[in-house]
Amino acid sequence: MTGALAIAGLGPGAEDLVTPEVAEALAEATDVVGYFPYVARVPERPGLTRHASDNRVELDRARLALDLAAKGGRVVVVSSGDPGVFAMASAVFEALEAAPEFAAVPIRVLPGITAMLAAAARAGAPLGHDFCAINLSDNLKPWALIERRLRAAAEADFAIALYNPRSAARPEGFARALGLLRETCGPERLVTFARAVTTPEERIETVTLGEAAPEMADMRTVVLVGNSATRRVGPHVYSPRRAS
Repeated sequence: MTGALAIAGLGPGAEDLVTPEVAEALAEATDVVGYFPYVARVPERPGLTRHASDNRVELDRARLALDLAAKGGRVVVVSSGDPGVFAMASAVFEALEAAPEFAAVPIRVLPGITAMLAAAARAGAPLGHDFCAINLSDNLKPWALIERRLRAAAEADFAIALYNPRSAARPEGFARALGLLRETCGPERLVTFARAVTTPEERIETVTLGEAAPEMADMRTVVLVGNSATRRVGPHVYSPRRAS
């Protein structure tokens, strides 16, 4: 008997930003699989088993979800934001590629509102022109690659959304990133720190690169670095569509 697997994005934090499609999948699920804090966002109910695990076992989590679905479960793998942005969708497909016995499992990817889009909406429109997203965690890629991509994005004058900027285990990386950005973009470039967007702990602050400090970010923060045309209008920050 084969069930089905949905890979769902829970959005940035607020319950009203979970899409109806994701809410319906969760209501029908027999199993929810994911990182501890994301699984905790799914309420317990009869008929639902929650499988929570550590953040560094993505492939194990993906294989468990595929196995549960192959045995008939209606499984939802949950991520925050969107599951295809630095999240579980790619891990599930990587696990599937290595385990062809699960090829018959139906898989759907259900999009969610990403942290960078929620943060940008709170600030105004800092991602209103060409932009990119870079994950500053070096758990799955070397710092040299992060630095090369960050420098290339800054030199190309993209607005940049920085995910996972700073953690207790790697406090030095974000300081290095800020130094690289100041060197490439200058001290006047606008930077928005958006922490815990759409939750009661939300904090939004826009400063210049010259004013930015590593301690202003943690793992619940998305950092939005403007391009050379990004500017303020009243309390808002935006990147003009006509920027070149």
